Order: sequence, then C-alpha cells, then structure tokens
Amino acid sequence: MTDRPVIGITMGDAAGVGPEIIVKALAQDTVHDSCRPLVIGDAGRLRQVMEIVGSTLELHVVETPDQARFERGTLECIDLGLIPADLPWGKVSKIAGDAAYRYIARTVELIEAGELDAICTAPLNKEALHAGGHLFPGHTELLAHLTGTEEVSMMLVTPTMKVIHVTTHIGIIDAIARIEPGLVQRTIERAHETLARAGIHDPRIAVCGINPHAGENGLFGYGEEEEKIVPAIKALRQRGWNIEGPLPADTLFFRAGRGDFDCVVAMYHDQGHGPVKVMGLEAGVNVTVGLPVVRTSVDHGTAFDIAGKAIADERSLIEALRQAVELASRRTAQPT
Repeated sequence: MTDRPVIGITMGDAAGVGPEIIVKALAQDTVHDSCRPLVIGDAGRLRQVMEIVGSTLELHVVETPDQARFERGTLECIDLGLIPADLPWGKVSKIAGDAAYRYIARTVELIEAGELDAICTAPLNKEALHAGGHLFPGHTELLAHLTGTEEVSMMLVTPTMKVIHVTTHIGIIDAIARIEPGLVQRTIERAHETLARAGIHDPRIAVCGINPHAGENGLFGYGEEEEKIVPAIKALRQRGWNIEGPLPADTLFFRAGRGDFDCVVAMYHDQGHGPVKVMGLEAGVNVTVGLPVVRTSVDHGTAFDIAGKAIADERSLIEALRQAVELASRRTAQPT
C-alpha cells in the first residue's frame, strides 16, 4: 500500500520505557501494514534496546522521511544523537528531558512541512523535562506551544469509552477556579467535532458535575454546576446537540461503560483519568484535540521502575498508532 499515513513517533524519555515499547510495537507486521512509522529519537538508544529485548529488526537511520524504506522488519529512525551511551535506565536526567523536548520539536517541524501525517508520542517524564529547561506540564501543553495553538483538550480513548477533560494538569482548587461556561462549551465543541470526524452522527455527550451528586440542587458545594456548567449545556442544546448533564460522575461513568454515551466530559484530571485507568493502562490512548495536527499517545508514563528490563507492555502504543492512522486518514479525507 502506498496510501498508508506516515506517522512520526517521538521516542520520549530515553531513560524510560519509550524506546522499548517502540521497538516491540514496530516488530509487529500489522503496524507496518497500516502505516509508515518513523521514529524521531536516538539510534544508539534504540540499538541498546534491540539488544536487550533480542529484536531482529534492522535499524535504518535516515535524515528525512523520503529516505525511509518503510518495510516490514525495518525500524526507520531520524537520529538526533542526543543520548550518551552510558545514560542510566530509570533515573531522572536533564539530558533525557531536553532530548525528549527536541524530538517533539523536530517532529512538529516535519509535520508542519507536510512530511508527516500524524504524531504518536512515547511517554516523557515531567521532572526530567523541567530539569532540561522546558517548563511545560506535559505533552499537551508543549504541543500547543510549538504549534501556536491557544487552547486544546485532552481526550482519553478506550475500546468502550471516550473522555475529554475541561482541565488537566493543575491542582484541584485551581481547576475549579478555571472552569467557566466558555471553557466548558469550547471543550464540548471540540469533543463534538472529533466524534463527528470519526463518523459518529449526532454524538451522545454526557457532562460531569464538579461536586458529589453534581451538587444535588445546591446541597453540596456553592452552586458551581449552575454557574459554571449549565449555561454551556443550555447553549449547545439550543443547536439541537444531544447533551446530558451535569450528572454525578460516579453513576455517569457506569452508564458510559455500558454504552449510553459516545463521550464523557470530565471537569478535572483525576475525575476522567481514574475510570479510564481502571480498565488497564494498555487499553487507553491519549488524543490531543484542537491541534492543527493529529496527535495520539500512550496513556501511561515512563515507568522508570521497569525501564531497560525488557518487560514493558507495548499494547497501548500499538493502539495509539491505530488511532493515529484512523484520525489521520479521516483528516485527509475531509473536504477542503
């Protein structure tokens, strides 16, 4: 196939499991049959991992995507050469943190130049990223900065549930302060657009409350649901959109798990992440919604405790690549 999208895979933190799950995932023929994967990272680190896991892949170093062969049994890599051979596994490193930033920056340059169709990111470590001089809370905010995007949303995708977040990497007190009708409405709009692009007609969207029992008519909290959430829901219902809420998060996620909704809107990080991660880290994929490029990611961290031990699970990366292919293909097919 020549129409397989080219997916740029950033290597993430070189001290974590990113290099290992990349090597394991790209050994799967099904991955190569669906896309043309290109790693932006460090060839030396990938060679180390290939020895550790006993991989039979051939590492092919290129300078540009058009030099890649994209064949089964080959791992294509743009080598930035930033990681020393003696970098320890499983430890915070400013070198690895800076490198993780540079992998992403180079990948954004490639996709903005039209040489890639989507980005799929292996995990980075926030402490290492900060130690390397890049003060971003995570991939989502970093990619928004590099692409000049003012506002984006994090959506977690599993085989049975999709969850988009109004706020993410901020404390709970700050999250409640930041939530306001405009932000809630824009988040729901991004979810609706993404679901529609995925082929879901008239998507069913459920919105979480902030307080226990969604405030229960003022019994809990200080009227946050009525002040911060209800106006957004009313405005979008006037468009004829199928939206329920604000609903108590505990029962809402049960209903979402049995298929009552196409997407849940969570108000803060742990409200949305907790139910998804109960399903298993290998099941979830992180999709950044609102960027001018397609970006997916594994929904787990660098797992320093098992890095370099050949026991990391690559299934979340395989699923993230599958989602990147689907979103990139649909984006390309959209009328201009």
